[in-house]
Amino acid sequence: MKAGMVSSLGRTLQTDNGRLIRGVIQTDAAINPGNSGGPLLNRRGELVGITTAIVGRAGQCSGVGLAVPSNTARRVVEELVR
Repeated sequence: MKAGMVSSLGRTLQTDNGRLIRGVIQTDAAINPGNSGGPLLNRRGELVGITTAIVGRAGQCSGVGLAVPSNTARRVVEELVR
């Protein structure tokens, strides 16, 4: 059973186009095609990240779940709004 636990901080995710996203949160929260972009919350209900990707073998919906930290997401949103 997945508990949504954070298992690592400061990971790096390489995107399909080779761009690196640094400071990513590793979690065991269930992330499947179609539900990425959802919130990763702490026990107090505070946003700590935005679920982004799952790294596993091709064709699987299991593997390592990754989330962009909320402070990174906030910075990007502020840039987009400007």
